[in-house]
Amino acid sequence: MNLRCKIRCVATLAFAFAFCLSEASAQLPTAQLGDVVPRDVREIYEKGLDFLAKSQSESGEWGDGSYTGPGVTGMAVMTFLASGEDPNYGIYSGNIRRGLRSIVNSQDPNSGILGGMSGHASMYNHGFAMLALAEAYGVVNERLLNSGNSAMKRSLGEALELAVRGAVTSQKKNSYGGWRYGADARDADTSVSGAVMVGLLAARNAGIKVPDEAIDRGVAYFKSMTSDSGQVAYAGLGGFSHSTPRISIGCLVYAVSRRKDMPEFKATLTALTNQMDVSGGVYQSYGNYYQAQALFQGDVEVWEKWNGQLIRQMKNSQNEDGSFSGNYGTTVETSLSLLAMALNFRFLPIYER
Repeated sequence: MNLRCKIRCVATLAFAFAFCLSEASAQLPTAQLGDVVPRDVREIYEKGLDFLAKSQSESGEWGDGSYTGPGVTGMAVMTFLASGEDPNYGIYSGNIRRGLRSIVNSQDPNSGILGGMSGHASMYNHGFAMLALAEAYGVVNERLLNSGNSAMKRSLGEALELAVRGAVTSQKKNSYGGWRYGADARDADTSVSGAVMVGLLAARNAGIKVPDEAIDRGVAYFKSMTSDSGQVAYAGLGGFSHSTPRISIGCLVYAVSRRKDMPEFKATLTALTNQMDVSGGVYQSYGNYYQAQALFQGDVEVWEKWNGQLIRQMKNSQNEDGSFSGNYGTTVETSLSLLAMALNFRFLPIYER
């Protein structure tokens, strides 16, 4: 039995157990893969999922103001997938299906860029949406996705393959080997490039063919942007100011691309372990989302200590309606905040070590 089938079976059993406990309300599983999930995590997560379920649009999208598009929808979809609820028959399966349909139907059939048909053709949107498709691929039942009058323009696998081609085509136009906001951009930055790289790596892990050259060029770009002390620059040359989000992105890219033997991985991990604060920063939720994954990939014992701080901070900052507030709007803030805690569940394949 392959890993994705195992994940589906575990998720189905978890939902069946929860359903037996209560038919009236959502019950998140209490243990995943042998590890007990802290009660605070379950309570915070359940409230957050309830908020996201209620805030989804009729057509399946999520978003607030300027923070909208298939990438935002992808973040929300991953939040549901990460909790362990059965994505096909669980209480949030309808939310997941509507979200995935909206992502696939937003794709430009010519360029492969997700959001190209809905006016949200940012490579940020493309990267996060591609990641969501990769995490759903092989776990979500395609027959259910195309039930009734809600058929998708293409299957998840077809959409994911097309999205990979779109990302690779964009990279080939870029002399840096990375990505910027537009698919035709000639410059690059480590934030957008991180979103696309993680999406490509997740697609590869899901069994989609991703050219080795694309991964190698992406890693080489991050290497060129990483200092000996583990600082990761944003764009251009130099500019190695301390940024926990950027250091986390670089560390995660090295880890998931299986380059933990590189000195740049070790340098970024060291820089992260020397910066354990989760209490502030303009890009707090964004930084927490990446730092959680980077620390887990790099040093589980350090992640466990950091995770304890994160849970306390999330418990104190969650709004009564289950949302989180911040610069990105409640949808993005809530999704990123919950995903930063999702490693406690260990369901998303991208969270594997």
